[in-house]
Amino acid sequence: MANSDTMSWSGTSAVQLTAGDCEVIVIPNLGMLIPSICWQGNEIVALPGGLDAYRAGHTTGIPFLHPWANRLSGMEYSVQGTDVGLKVAHLHLDDQGLPMHGTMTAQADWTVTYLEADESSARCVAIFAFGDHPELLASFPFPHEIEMSVTVTTTTVLVTTTVRPTGSRAVPISFGYHPYLVLPGAARRDWVLSLPACERMALDDCGIPTGTTQQETAAIQPLAERALDDLFALGDSREFAIVGDALRIALNFDEGYPFAQVYSPTDSEFCCIEPMTAPTNALVSGTHPTVQPGTSFEAAFTISISAA
Repeated sequence: MANSDTMSWSGTSAVQLTAGDCEVIVIPNLGMLIPSICWQGNEIVALPGGLDAYRAGHTTGIPFLHPWANRLSGMEYSVQGTDVGLKVAHLHLDDQGLPMHGTMTAQADWTVTYLEADESSARCVAIFAFGDHPELLASFPFPHEIEMSVTVTTTTVLVTTTVRPTGSRAVPISFGYHPYLVLPGAARRDWVLSLPACERMALDDCGIPTGTTQQETAAIQPLAERALDDLFALGDSREFAIVGDALRIALNFDEGYPFAQVYSPTDSEFCCIEPMTAPTNALVSGTHPTVQPGTSFEAAFTISISAA
């Protein structure tokens, strides 16, 4: 039997979704962060820095990145004839001074609209009215509403995100997620990373796509001492996975995510497999989809956990 309930987690109000051996925590008043997925007693989400780091603007757990994932190449962009400057916004910057991961980190004003469970799954749905926040519209002047749904079964966590314009303007789409995944009980050097056939997108020294791509065949390789921070354009096969002696964690890009970033520094004990609706720097380069008023854009990914 599945179950959904509210609780206190690490000192803050949270939602607990349970289905069989899978227990998931969602924190609506911290940006709908997913800080924990526990399967058969094994925690598969890393939380570097904890909730305090997330409140300070750093990524951790499974955070939502909006209105852009990854970084932009500068402090301004232009969409649909609208020039937008980012100097007025409160931004998290990378080591090069470039704006990182949008402005939705730890946003508190998510409203839970649906919390239920049945025999096989538990689900939480929440809405954020982006257009009601002038401080957010200053850096992304495209009014819209965001709906996020987290559905848990005994072996899967499905995250579905929907963007609906609420004004007369079309909304550029460039969001993503940054799941910090971990294989408990196994050192990172012993993990194996499975990649589908895809195109590797060359990046400059600032992590911005250069326009050059290279076709990559499907590969299953040890992480070992490799340092990863790579961007991929996906083809028909869209499953990534990390595998250890006991567990296999797969991330499937179900719809709306044709790009992936894989991030795992050599000194880390996590591997981030990041669903992205557009490539890095899409708001600047114009390489993003757009959702028109009166319609919606939906994207979904699934994390699947199984014995190796």
